[in-house]
Amino acid sequence: MNSGRPSLQPGTRSQVRASVKDVAARAGVSVGTVSNVLNRSHAVKVETVERVNRAIEELGYVPNGAARQLRAGQSTSVALIVLDVSNPFFTDLARGAERRASESGLTVFLANSDESVEREGRHLDLFEAQRVFGLLISPVGDDLPRLHRLQARGIPVVLVDRGTADSRFASVSVDDVAGGSLAAQHLLDTGRRRIAFVGGPLRLRQVADRYRGAAEAVNAVRGATLRFIETRAVTLDEGKRVGEELLSRIGNGELDAVFAANDLLAIGIQQSLLGGETRIAIPGDIALVGYDDISFAAAAVVPITSIRQPSGLIGATAIDLLLADKGAAAGADRQHVVFQPELVVRASTAT
Repeated sequence: MNSGRPSLQPGTRSQVRASVKDVAARAGVSVGTVSNVLNRSHAVKVETVERVNRAIEELGYVPNGAARQLRAGQSTSVALIVLDVSNPFFTDLARGAERRASESGLTVFLANSDESVEREGRHLDLFEAQRVFGLLISPVGDDLPRLHRLQARGIPVVLVDRGTADSRFASVSVDDVAGGSLAAQHLLDTGRRRIAFVGGPLRLRQVADRYRGAAEAVNAVRGATLRFIETRAVTLDEGKRVGEELLSRIGNGELDAVFAANDLLAIGIQQSLLGGETRIAIPGDIALVGYDDISFAAAAVVPITSIRQPSGLIGATAIDLLLADKGAAAGADRQHVVFQPELVVRASTAT
């Protein structure tokens, strides 16, 4: 009877993907023996191992590692969900995580929520179904029950680029309140008093904390003001849009400094200010500070002062916390690592 599968002649490769049954038939052993050769060859006779490996080579058989992991109830895949994969801060963070993960035999899969709760949820559904080794996530909001469910199912979760008071989650972050205060204080120290904070939406914890830190610094100085200009996202295009709106407010003296919630916004703002019909001088008419210290900030037309975060170290530390969480006792409090930000002064605020 013809089974519908092409016959496999010695020394030839099938035109369809060979299965473990094909390997067993070619080697003259059971499927179980093939499985033993693939997973614990030390328990199989040397001549049998050689015969099975010869059949694998002849048929071009490729073991399905993912399926084997699922059958074993484990995975070597770590999921990393970030807010915006186009932001170099997150790509540098992912690179740091990937380097550290590879040292432990793990692979990092990167996903982009694009600051969307719905998209984040779809990624979580997918990674939960795949039973990943663990999850690293920079969540869109503060509603974390979905992450509690993953934790309860044995998938450890580490919050990345933001802290938490929830002892059930490990976290690695930078003190964004301190970073916001550092940025605003630098502007105040250069004599600026009419400052705008540009960023949003405020549901992003990082944006809210940076604004809070800036407000604390400004409120401590008599005569200084801080105007909040909310954006729909922390992207280059939003920076360009806001920059066009700021032209008149800078021209009439309403503002003398801008603190942008990240460098992409700051770069977009600068492009609009320098490219408009109204001549705006940086830092003569307006001082500009960003956040993250991505490489593009230093390479801008007027190099941008920024608050530096150790992006690669954040990613590597997230993997360390994930591995520690995997071995932690049930109910144990998780670790929270908080790095301190650093001010990097460049021409956009130089006096």
